[in-house]
Amino acid sequence: MILVVTGTSTGVGKTVATAALAARARSRGARRIAVVKPVQTGVDEATPADLADVQRLAGPVTAVECARFTDPLAPDVAARRAGLPQPRRNDIAAAIADTAAAHDVTIVEGAGGVLVRLAESGGDAGPLTILDVAADAGAPVVVVASPALGTLNHTELTVAAIRARGLTPAGIVVGWWPADPDLAMRCNADDLARVTGVPVIGTLPEGVGGMAREEFLAAAPNWFDPDWVPPKTTTTDRRPDEGVRS
Repeated sequence: MILVVTGTSTGVGKTVATAALAARARSRGARRIAVVKPVQTGVDEATPADLADVQRLAGPVTAVECARFTDPLAPDVAARRAGLPQPRRNDIAAAIADTAAAHDVTIVEGAGGVLVRLAESGGDAGPLTILDVAADAGAPVVVVASPALGTLNHTELTVAAIRARGLTPAGIVVGWWPADPDLAMRCNADDLARVTGVPVIGTLPEGVGGMAREEFLAAAPNWFDPDWVPPKTTTTDRRPDEGVRS
């Protein structure tokens, strides 16, 4: 099974949500779990990044990072400023396919929002985005959203972009939920599913990224709807080396 995780913006909790999804999969019997990060920005080669945080929280999962750039910018801009090659769609697709073939569950964590440019070109609509990555993998997409004011618009736009590509929005995860939510947050918790037509499948309490691993693994499955079953990966005849513009 492959799941793609995207966010309504940067800083909404995608990495912790990815770790929580991995922990939930383990609690449901998955033994071989992998997380793929197509592009990482904002850290140098020597600094632990998002995948290290996932492993710290979710335990022994296979971590695959396809490209990394130091500047904390959109990947296409960070690559251009560094004078490095842009990420290639074929390489990302092949890495995900190879990883999925060897694991029960593969979770792909995007960068920023759903239309963030991973590369200047290579996508079906020009720039390469996580939508192209999900399309190549034939994977449903989990949307991580903020609970704060403005999230209804951001989440509706994200879900609309996913559906416009013919992809399946698998569910919404609220990336952080404070102990004392304000009025807008309480209303948003009720309205997210209504305005998007996509169920809220999980809500992560604020601060859980600081938990110890054992505590996180024990608690994470309880943050999700126990009846939620991820949609099956859709079939595709496209191979990573065929019919994909790099």
